[in-house]
Amino acid sequence: MARGFGRLRRDDLLRTACDVIAAQGFGHTRTADIAQAAGVSQALLFYHFETKEKLFAQAFAYAAERDLEALTKLEESGGSPLDRLRGLLKLYSPTGRSKSWALWIDAWAESMRNADLEEMSRRMDLRWRQALRAIIDEGAAGGVFTCADPDGATWRIVSLIDGLSTQMTVHKRVLPRARMAEFVRTATAGELGLSLDVLS
Repeated sequence: MARGFGRLRRDDLLRTACDVIAAQGFGHTRTADIAQAAGVSQALLFYHFETKEKLFAQAFAYAAERDLEALTKLEESGGSPLDRLRGLLKLYSPTGRSKSWALWIDAWAESMRNADLEEMSRRMDLRWRQALRAIIDEGAAGGVFTCADPDGATWRIVSLIDGLSTQMTVHKRVLPRARMAEFVRTATAGELGLSLDVLS
């Protein structure tokens, strides 16, 4: 019973930390802010997470795991490489809810000063790249895609989405979502030897 309560309390703290960080940013969030929002003492936060840096890294991982759960479902869906490619591009790009991408962008910036957060964000980034690379490899092996450089294609597609998503999130109304989707589909089609209409 005590162990179950502890796990619930930890999840509650991480959820609250995500909310506070999303609203204030990593650079402007104090452990006191999170403790106050959660209705606990700072001592309890440090009991669970040891340091502010570890708390931030775990909060980011907690938020990112929600996105990765959807990615795992896509990978296990049994769909064709083309179906899974379309699904991954949709999952990875921003939707109307920009909270997740705002947290990612903030985490990347803070990672230059927080080694724990840098390790966590790098691990999460790698997970998305590995998923895309697996789809590309399977599609190329099956003759669905034509790709001479799967590793390079993976990096270029992910980097394009990262850059455009950052623009959309930081500079609102500069780039319409539909226009971004068109850029991503065009680049992906070119990388994988596909006609543009199959990604629409």
